[in-house]
Amino acid sequence: MASVNALTISFWKAKVLAIHSMNTIFNYISIIDKLIITIKITLSFVLRFSIKYRLIYLAFGIVTFLIAYSAGASIHMSTKETNILKQQFSEQIKDINQFGIFINNVKLALGMFIPVLGIGLGIFSGFSTGMVFNALAITSPLLKNIPPLLILITPFGLLEIFAYGLALSRSGILFYQLIKKKSWKECTIPLLIESSIVIVVLLVGAIIEWQTILRFGGLHSSRVSLYQH
Repeated sequence: MASVNALTISFWKAKVLAIHSMNTIFNYISIIDKLIITIKITLSFVLRFSIKYRLIYLAFGIVTFLIAYSAGASIHMSTKETNILKQQFSEQIKDINQFGIFINNVKLALGMFIPVLGIGLGIFSGFSTGMVFNALAITSPLLKNIPPLLILITPFGLLEIFAYGLALSRSGILFYQLIKKKSWKECTIPLLIESSIVIVVLLVGAIIEWQTILRFGGLHSSRVSLYQH
């Protein structure tokens, strides 16, 4: 009889322990499930607004570069200044290939990521590029009646503008983050991601641009690029 009672007690103890264990497991599952839901809601909320504002900043960066480019393309230059600029441009693109185009572009773009200074570099680059187009348009019948911005509407031109706009806008964002003393992760991770995007975009752009140059008969019969300054 005693052995039966002991067995019964052990059975109920095991049952209670099993129920308690199951309740504990279900509680943990519930907590994890709620945590996952919270993370999803938080990420969707944060990403939705960060992407939204990031696109706005990107647009500002692109517009800044285009304004600088348009200003350079509309500046009045003497015949002497035009010839000097054309000669400098010809020397710079002499014997260049797709690798050289990529290196020139990527050095310029990565420099634009520098807080504040990158914005100045981007404006200077856009203005200088506009001046080169202006110098070529003055002496070239093919470019004379073409609007300056129209020359940028090419696959490689659009890629370069996107890359420069991304770098320019990140320069401003980094400056703001440094002033606000944001954490290094908050500053560094987006910088690494966007600089990687810029490198890939410019690599693709350089390949497309070089193939376009070859298709139209070489350097001397084609293009005003964004990379020269």
